[in-house]
Amino acid sequence: MRASYHEELSSVVDDLVTMTEKVSNAVEDATRSLLDADLALAEKVIGEDAELDQLHDDLEGRCFTLLARQSPVAGELRTIIAALRMVADLARMGDLSAHIAKIARMRYPRPAVPESMQPNFRRMATLAEEMVQIAGRTLRDRNVLDAEKMADDDEEVDNLRTHQFRLLLDENWDHGVEAAVDCALLGRYYERIADHAVLMGSRVIYIVTGMQPEGENWTIA
Repeated sequence: MRASYHEELSSVVDDLVTMTEKVSNAVEDATRSLLDADLALAEKVIGEDAELDQLHDDLEGRCFTLLARQSPVAGELRTIIAALRMVADLARMGDLSAHIAKIARMRYPRPAVPESMQPNFRRMATLAEEMVQIAGRTLRDRNVLDAEKMADDDEEVDNLRTHQFRLLLDENWDHGVEAAVDCALLGRYYERIADHAVLMGSRVIYIVTGMQPEGENWTIA
């Protein structure tokens, strides 16, 4: 009975890793749809968000079942609680990717991000996507060191966000209010994706060590 319980718990973790891969792909596709004004790709990301929501519901239900079936102890309980939180993080990252794709769809056939801002957004998107991938690997491998390094990447994302505001508020900004609003929202979406990835890393640290990392880099503002 206990062996079966452990197998089901391992299956939940495996499916969380798979969901992480799907979210990483959603971030990548959403970014391409945004910067390349690719309507078909934007529609794909928006449509696949429902699949991520279904995965969330399924994994959440399985976690509740594992809690109810037996009395999990120590590492088992930490893993289930962390899994419940991580699946919520992943679902939110999927939602944010869909929000990015919706802005790309709304501004089609032109790119929503002005050319002068594209390098900034491209770097921010690359970091966010990589952080989601790292979150999945740290969960799969229980790698605390990699999880701890994610806070550094998050700091770079925050710096890119600050630079965006400087550009948006600069007196030489000549792309209009609509583009400024789009860029402000998009920057927030990518920043939030990175924040949720960091939270996933903190939950891996909690699973392995039983300790919750502290500091402003491990929370969502």
